[in-house]
Amino acid sequence: MSTGRLRSTERRNGRRQRREIEYENRHEDEDEAMTLEDDDKPKDVVGLKGDRRSIALLMFLYVLQGIPLGVAASVPFLLQTRKISYKDQAMFSFVHWPFSLKLFWAPIVDSVYVSWFGRRKSWLVPTQYLIGLFMLLLSTSIDSMMGEGENGGEKSVSVFTLTAVFFLLNFLAATQDIAVDGWALTMLSKRNVGWVSTCNTVGQTAGYFMGNVVFLALESAEFCNKYLRAEPQSTGVVTLSSFLYFWGIIFFVSTTLVMILKTELSPAPQHEDNRGIISAYRQLWKIVRLPSILSLIVILLTIKIGFAASDAVTGLKLIEEGVPKEHLAMMAVPLVPIDIVLAIVITKYMPSQRPLDLLLKGMPFRLLLGLGFALLVWWAPSAKAADGSYPLYFYAIMLFSSALHQVAVYCMYVPIMAFFAKVSDPVIGGTYMTLLNTVSNLGGNWPSTVALWLVDGLTWKGCRTADGACSSTDDCSRPETACTILDGYYIESVACFVIGVLWLKLRGRQLRELQDLPPERWTSR
Repeated sequence: MSTGRLRSTERRNGRRQRREIEYENRHEDEDEAMTLEDDDKPKDVVGLKGDRRSIALLMFLYVLQGIPLGVAASVPFLLQTRKISYKDQAMFSFVHWPFSLKLFWAPIVDSVYVSWFGRRKSWLVPTQYLIGLFMLLLSTSIDSMMGEGENGGEKSVSVFTLTAVFFLLNFLAATQDIAVDGWALTMLSKRNVGWVSTCNTVGQTAGYFMGNVVFLALESAEFCNKYLRAEPQSTGVVTLSSFLYFWGIIFFVSTTLVMILKTELSPAPQHEDNRGIISAYRQLWKIVRLPSILSLIVILLTIKIGFAASDAVTGLKLIEEGVPKEHLAMMAVPLVPIDIVLAIVITKYMPSQRPLDLLLKGMPFRLLLGLGFALLVWWAPSAKAADGSYPLYFYAIMLFSSALHQVAVYCMYVPIMAFFAKVSDPVIGGTYMTLLNTVSNLGGNWPSTVALWLVDGLTWKGCRTADGACSSTDDCSRPETACTILDGYYIESVACFVIGVLWLKLRGRQLRELQDLPPERWTSR
């Protein structure tokens, strides 16, 4: 139900596989003497020796990376309480696109740097300073952009300005991600490379959690008055402006400390990737021109159309029906251990040679759950109590439905990631995986944006007559008499289900054929 959370999970797992492939390619020739020496020592002594501070730094850098992502994912919830249109929500959804497009400037980050300062620090330090500066400047004007006037008054929300600012903020976060991922390849010794994915998983999840779930809870006056205060107040413990100001300071201080205290080691010549920018883009073009890759790109760009309504609109519709945004965000807390268990179990029992068979089995289940979420939204007004609150059983059903949804999501996502790793050319594994993950992320972003854009246009509106009925015979002369005959969300939910079923019928066979292709059909050499 939370498209922001799905994006975060896909980015995190995709980068983890890409880094593991890159690391293996770069360190095949590492000195065997070190390996033999380490093998003679007890594993608990070797362990993290010499890498503890680097692991702590990587963890912290990924936490910082998750903060702007979490904040950007929380803004649609805040905007929904201000009754903005779904076309405005669609416009704001573009802020998530930089992580789906970073492939286009990643070769520049990898190839252009100041040698004496450090290959990755040349981008990490200025990028994090800019993120901190953006947050500090944004903290002075975010209330006005969000439609809060002076003395608690209201004015129109500056959606275009919000979109532009957060798009640039996520662009910087995506650039920081490229730099951190690259630095992680050389910061740790080979024996501790597994900690890179751990740092990413734990760090970015923690940062996203603080920027989204914790922020929405502390920003809510209802939550703070109920759990944190003795005397009720009209605002939460924090505001969006104060939260941005705090993390802007943290970015400035931590970046300064990294710049001064952390020295970036230069990789040995045989381990250094000296490809120029032009060479990197040529390599990408060779991959894209492969017939098998072209077919896979079409599949990746269309496979998530059937889930657009449930992933992008359901959460906003529940908020529209009166479900508190902080309660909706807190639903992510019990799902975290479920996600971890699912990833482990599915990876263990998934057929390694034909992983996409599991994807095709999980897709119908996920399509049906999309209709289930539509029923949940339809039922929400009937479940609401007289005081506007929702009973515990309603949240229990929401949580159970979300857990089932995560099962379906991982039954699709883990196999596609395994397939990417299977077909990627090991010589250029990092570039290959980056390309496939970029297309996969883009295939989730554009249907979500379109789904949000179409909700208002597909909604049938009418006027409330004297007897309270909703009629479509005449246009409303007074806004207060406007009513909804049929919400466009339900039309989208049914349309997405039908499109998803048709996709399975038309593209399912092609997907099976792709996983049966021999390895040479996936190489660009």
